[in-house]
Order: sequence, then C-alpha cells, then structure tokens
Amino acid sequence: MIKLIATDMDGTLLNDEKQIDNKFWNIHEKLTEKGIHFLIASGRQYYNIFEYVKHLKANIIILAENGSIIMEDGKELFSKCLPKEDAIKLIEVGRNIPTGHLIFCGKKKAYIENTDPEFIAELEKYYKKYEIVEDITKVDDEALKITICDLTGAEKNTYPYYKEYYDKYKVAISGEIWVDIVDKDINKGVALEILQEKLGIKKAETMVFGDYLNDYELMQQGDYSFAMENAHPELKAIAKYSGGDNNDAGVVKTIEEYIFNEKI
Repeated sequence: MIKLIATDMDGTLLNDEKQIDNKFWNIHEKLTEKGIHFLIASGRQYYNIFEYVKHLKANIIILAENGSIIMEDGKELFSKCLPKEDAIKLIEVGRNIPTGHLIFCGKKKAYIENTDPEFIAELEKYYKKYEIVEDITKVDDEALKITICDLTGAEKNTYPYYKEYYDKYKVAISGEIWVDIVDKDINKGVALEILQEKLGIKKAETMVFGDYLNDYELMQQGDYSFAMENAHPELKAIAKYSGGDNNDAGVVKTIEEYIFNEKI
C-alpha cells in the first residue's frame, strides 16, 4: 500500500505553463482521506512553492531547494545549509562564468546582484522572496543553496566550471538553464529518506515522480518511480515506470490509475 507520494514540480506536477491541473485538488483531497502523505520536492524556493498550495489546509509537505529544507505547516522539519565560507567559494567560482547569474538561496529569501531583465523574469518564476544587493557574499542569512542561472544553457556552459567541486558538493543540473549546488550530503533523495524515517514509511510504500537530473536520487527512494515523458534520458533509464505527459496531467492520471483504480 502506498503511504507517501513525492513529486517534483517543474516538468512534472506543473505543465509547461507552470500550472497545476485543476483535477489535482480533488485527487489531493482523496489522498488525504486515505491517509496518504503528499510531498512536493523541488529545487524552487519554499515561499514560491507555498504560493501554489497555500489554500490547502492539511497534508502538504514541502521539500525545497533540492532537499536543503523540509517544511510542513510553516514549520521546519529539517534543513542543511552550506557553511558560509563554502558558499563564498562557490560564488567566487560563479563570478568567472560570463553567462552565469548567481543566486544566494537563503532561509529568509534569495539574494542577487545582477538586474538583467531576462534573468529577473526567470528568477521570479521560482523565487517569491528575493532582494537585490551589492554583494551576495555579505548577506546576513544561511545558505541553503547556491544557484546559477545560465540563459545560454546550464549543462554546457556553467556545469563544467564546477568540475573540481563535484566530489565536494552536490552540483546538480536542475533544468536547461539552472545549476544548483548544495551540501555534498544533500539531495532530494536524502531529504526524502529523512522524511520517510520520521514518518515510518518504507521505499516499498513510496511513489515518486520526476523529470530532471536533480530528481535522480529521488527516483531511487521509492519502489514506484515514475519519469515523465519529457524527462532527461538518464532519469528515464533508472525509473521503473512512465509518469505520462506533464502537459496532460500525467501525475494526476498516474495517481488515479495506480491508487484509486488499485493497479498497485
């Protein structure tokens, strides 16, 4: 029996217009009635994710910043921040990337230095609370994550700059224009495992959905793993099932099929 469902947002629960299908709300209510926990696991900022689901009164757990923080009902269940000196080092590397726009992802808000309109437009899709500052290395906040937005392509033009840091930190390509860097011991899968232990839920009782490489470890934390049709090839290679089309309510339809039509 499934006791926990965890889903990524972008390219997964959300369609390409960044919307949740209206059928989801009824499905979520039914999951709550059945006692099945529901978790959103995203690289997005907590405050941004919360905006999507703030009207829900119960049964919504948010795993934000690629696993660096878990929140439920406005309360922190878990967090793991980068040491400040490490965050500064990663920022200094990022400043050498001609096409990179740096974001210091703090607990209070996100901080940026660059005011390029195209970058700001992308930033505001994923960060509700942010501040433009002169120097992000001097902000008074804890670093959940360092993110680089590269409008020319993150995997090709930003990811290689951190090659010597792959073993020291978790450097994840989380979208076509995004690279996220968190503590080496943190990713969505690790955070989900921590939550499973808190709830007393096993992998065999967990269903997971994802589409990109920052979902790689998440896929391995549930026996019922679903990669969306639009997923990165490496994610499809390790997922056990297809989660369908994110533009056709793939997550909702899969939950209906497996949970309510008792395919499991």
